[in-house]
Amino acid sequence: MEHPWYRWQGDDLILSLRLQPRASRDEVVGVQGDALKIRITAPPVDGKANSYLIKFLAKLFDVPTARVTLLSGDTARDKRVCISRPGRLINEVDRL
Repeated sequence: MEHPWYRWQGDDLILSLRLQPRASRDEVVGVQGDALKIRITAPPVDGKANSYLIKFLAKLFDVPTARVTLLSGDTARDKRVCISRPGRLINEVDRL
């Protein structure tokens, strides 16, 4: 089964994300086009949303924040993120 929003590169999981900052709660919404949509409560100001996203993904995939890297989309809603050696796959990823 083809999943355009994620791929494996060795032990690294590369995710294509569509981020919605300033949401009412943090959650993985589902697939939107070729990206996994994620809502976070942090505002898109001074890199706060990116920092918050990295912490959110680290907790979700059970890795230290140092193993979550923003590859592209620093100031955009569409982002590419690398999770190095994820400790677990979230139910949403397995299900979608």
